[in-house]
Amino acid sequence: MYLVDTNIFLEILLKQDKSEVCKNFLVENPDNIYISDFTLHSIGVILFRQNASNVFSKFSADILPHITLLTLPKAKYKELAEASEKYGLDFDDAYQYCVAKDENLTVTTMDKDFRKVSGINVRYL
Repeated sequence: MYLVDTNIFLEILLKQDKSEVCKNFLVENPDNIYISDFTLHSIGVILFRQNASNVFSKFSADILPHITLLTLPKAKYKELAEASEKYGLDFDDAYQYCVAKDENLTVTTMDKDFRKVSGINVRYL
């Protein structure tokens, strides 16, 4: 089961170089896809900044019925700073790390910052 990082979806939505690889991963794993609320919000922020709110509306309508949306429990927020300090992660990566650890999921990403972590599985596309 995979916690799909923000960059996987943005690669597709912004039609970047690895969009086909990312699409294939999602198509091949339809029943094993989880995203954090932070990922959903980050995608919204980026698309709205690019005046692409319609793309966000379509994305959320297409994806939300097919994935599990996760949030970090309140009691786990204290672990964000610990993960950041221990592994040198910024806030968004620490959030993904903590959600994946809490839910026992593999982070699927293209972000090399996850090479520094332990305690979770990471799959790179």
